[in-house]
Amino acid sequence: MNKKIFLSLLVLSLAGLIILLLREGEMIIPVGNDVTELEVGAFESYSLPDYVLPFVTKDYKSYFVEVEAGIKIHILEVGSGYPVYLQHGNPTSGLLYRSVASVLPKDRFRLIMPTLVGLGFSSKIPASEHTLNNHIRWLHETLTQLKIKNLIYVGQDWGGPIGMGALALSPGLIKGAVLLNTGFKAPDQPIDLSYAHAIVRTPVIGELLLETFISIFKRLPQMQGDPQSIPPEVIRLYEEPLKSSGNDKAPLALMRMVPDGPSHPSTREMKLIEEYVQSLRVPAEIVWGIRDPILGSGLELMKRSFPDALVTETQAGHFLQEEVYNEIAESIIRIADKIIIEKKASSFKKN
Repeated sequence: MNKKIFLSLLVLSLAGLIILLLREGEMIIPVGNDVTELEVGAFESYSLPDYVLPFVTKDYKSYFVEVEAGIKIHILEVGSGYPVYLQHGNPTSGLLYRSVASVLPKDRFRLIMPTLVGLGFSSKIPASEHTLNNHIRWLHETLTQLKIKNLIYVGQDWGGPIGMGALALSPGLIKGAVLLNTGFKAPDQPIDLSYAHAIVRTPVIGELLLETFISIFKRLPQMQGDPQSIPPEVIRLYEEPLKSSGNDKAPLALMRMVPDGPSHPSTREMKLIEEYVQSLRVPAEIVWGIRDPILGSGLELMKRSFPDALVTETQAGHFLQEEVYNEIAESIIRIADKIIIEKKASSFKKN
């Protein structure tokens, strides 16, 4: 009898654990505390927590763009001048570009660093709402509300296809691009981006690994060329907003959002993004971290997408913004110079 009771309790406990692991996560809507006035209108301000303040300067703007009811994109912005849209990926935030921003001339560039929904200080959502279509739509609405007329685009990791997908909905916006470790190719056969991506696709197993036994944030240094480039205080920039929110579903959901074959839900949008990228005729450069264990080998594929792009190969890892920010900034400046030259040439031809 005692054995039966024990087994029953064990089964109930396991069932409860599975239910807990497979929870969707609640919608969590951040609340600002003031108003940020931009030329295009007023937006809800957000005061950055104390642990972030040492990493940004006082001239940073921090505000939300509400793209639909409850869905708020957190924006970090600094500088004035030509708009540069810098999009991060999983599991970081707009703060990933802070070092790039620190070495760019603030009187020449307006640096706009949105954070994907589910990460950083943006709204948190149920896991099932993390779809490529949703993220593209939300960022497109962000750019629309900011009323940007033209920009230089910089993208890395999921920030590549999500950012390009948003720009594809307003194709006249992009005037130049800097491509970091990312990819735009839709899979035409079954393929896994990495062993980790393959493992975490399995329900319960993925939750056990990423939400119980392993911290994806603590493993960020292992993704680098120089592990010291992401010390504990930088890990906290990305981890703390999720831990303190009560909804940390985004990193796993974003990993599962990576297409693993033609039938994956993200593949349809990836095909549209791939077609858009192939249609681009803008100045472009590639800055690549060849020691990236996930995307380092994807450089040749990126070169095929941008055959005329200047390529800067570095010894950086996946989050190369933490390691080779000077090289990224130099590429942005060169692209801006090319845009000016092309604009003058076009004006000369018209006259």
